[in-house]
Amino acid sequence: MGLLSSLFSEFVDVIEWVDNTQNTIAWKFERHNNAIKMGAKLTVRESQVAIFINEGKIADVFQPGLYELSTQNLPVLTALQSWKHGFESPFKADVYFISTRQFTNQKWGTKNPVMVRDAEFGPVRLRAFGSFVFRVLDAKVFFQEIAATNPDFIVEHIYEQLRNLITSRGMDAVAASKIPMLDLAANYDEVGKFIFEKIQPDFSAMGLQLSSLLLENVSLPPEVEAVLDKRSSMSLLGNLSAFTQFQTANAIEKSAENAAGGELGAAGLGLGFGAVMMGQAGNAFQQAAGNNTPPPVPTGLSFYVAANGASQGPFDLDSLKNMAAQRSFTADTLVWKQGMANWLPAGSVPELSGVFSQMPPPIPGS
Repeated sequence: MGLLSSLFSEFVDVIEWVDNTQNTIAWKFERHNNAIKMGAKLTVRESQVAIFINEGKIADVFQPGLYELSTQNLPVLTALQSWKHGFESPFKADVYFISTRQFTNQKWGTKNPVMVRDAEFGPVRLRAFGSFVFRVLDAKVFFQEIAATNPDFIVEHIYEQLRNLITSRGMDAVAASKIPMLDLAANYDEVGKFIFEKIQPDFSAMGLQLSSLLLENVSLPPEVEAVLDKRSSMSLLGNLSAFTQFQTANAIEKSAENAAGGELGAAGLGLGFGAVMMGQAGNAFQQAAGNNTPPPVPTGLSFYVAANGASQGPFDLDSLKNMAAQRSFTADTLVWKQGMANWLPAGSVPELSGVFSQMPPPIPGS
């Protein structure tokens, strides 16, 4: 009986896994010769599934619950294994537990800047950072494609692959979104959704589910950020001339308040006033040069006069007044100027009324 008892002590009658880590995805239940007693108790807790492997093949997958291992609970396994003792004998199988909990706060980011094309700035180099959460969705696919026979599979074994996948697909999604570079900060949620939809199929192919993905920062190289800062500063300054005057006034005030005082402070104050005065003098000369430009000479009225059947002139008003004083130009003389349709008597033209109003009347009896 002692020998029989020692043999049966090698048979497992309780199978369970209590995970006290934060990064274990798959764990193999260890037992000498993998001998499991028929009728043993299998405990699968929430956020776990158990996979039975027989002769290198997946026999059964158990969801959370308490199971007594028998022919009713192992239909696939019993079909693979022909036992001849009423299924009361021990059997050998590998048992793997797969954690289905969410693995949170996984960081991702670009190792080096990635070149993308921006509509406003052209080709630019971007770096992106964020975090993601994943879990095992299909334990059978995950075991077949990723974990395999690894007795202790942890997050670090697949983290590098997932991070590279997110980075590669993520930057493609950023470029395809066509969101201007300066608007990315206001559209992190939208860009994160682009990346999420882009890489979810790749996770599914590994039996995983991407629960969430956050885009936390998109940055430019330091030298490009410095140029943008200068551009923003210039936009904030507005009127550069007014800003220069303001800076000069501050410099003068600081020079006047200089604790050293004395001749050095007076010299600095004098230089500051000199610069201001020169600037103001230059502005005054420019304004004077602009304001003293004479306006164009106005063009006076001029008329053509009909004399002896020919057109003479043109004559201005002063010339016509002299001609009227010499009696060679009268109210009946035909005149014409630009804009008139026909020749008219001078007395009927309103512009010439002043020419004849100053003439004395004819001398009586002359």
